Amino acid sequence: MSDPTRPKAPKIIAVANQKGGVGKTTTAINLGAALAAEGKAVLIVDLDPQGNASTGLGVEAADRKKTTYDLLLDDAPLRDVVLATDVDNLLIAPSTTDLSSADIELVANERRSHLLHDALRQPEIDRYSLDYILIDCPPSLNLLTVNAMIAADSVLVPLQSEFYALEGLSQLMLTLREVRETANPKLRIEGVVLTMYDTRNNLSQQVDDDAREALGDLVFQTRIPRNVRVSEAPSFAMPVLDYDPSSKGSIAYRDLAKELLGRPAQ
Repeated sequence: MSDPTRPKAPKIIAVANQKGGVGKTTTAINLGAALAAEGKAVLIVDLDPQGNASTGLGVEAADRKKTTYDLLLDDAPLRDVVLATDVDNLLIAPSTTDLSSADIELVANERRSHLLHDALRQPEIDRYSLDYILIDCPPSLNLLTVNAMIAADSVLVPLQSEFYALEGLSQLMLTLREVRETANPKLRIEGVVLTMYDTRNNLSQQVDDDAREALGDLVFQTRIPRNVRVSEAPSFAMPVLDYDPSSKGSIAYRDLAKELLGRPAQ
């Protein structure tokens, strides 16, 4: 039975695609910043051993005393892992390359697939009064990604506007279905967002048409354009919304956040 005295639990969204280079981390960072700009309290959980979300939000490697590795493998309390960022309302649980060995180390743990689920539901989460948790998954369908899907309420899929994009989506959908059937029956697809979209490119329009024909309303109306400011922002360790608020990329991520917030609860 749920505790009526506890605050409402945050909505947990796994940002996942087993393909690399599709704008997954970029979407996690900038959607998080855009939700924060809308007044929502957001935590980004960096579950990618590359740690790009941590770096992109200005968290130096030396400052990552405890990370998502410790959260999963050593039962570290959230207060030891979660760090503030320079963006108001936006927190991060950082990662390092230590996480790359997690798959091997998790195998011997009986609850290996549920460790992130349990970590994000410890009572201590209440202290942050979060509205959203975004999990930046690694670019593979490994045990870390499965942990994210079991922990999440939904999965948001960045889909690069390129040839074979939809074919690469099929394995992710199969994994999602398997997780739903075996471990998290409430898991759903939050939506698919087209990234690196180029209005001058016929291929982008073709991928858009094919995605909407195959997936219907699951595809967000907002498209994230191919935008140099979005590409530059991580090298300055900030979201594009802070790096260049008037850029097309910033406007698109704000629109995506508003569209996400405006979708009916399921």
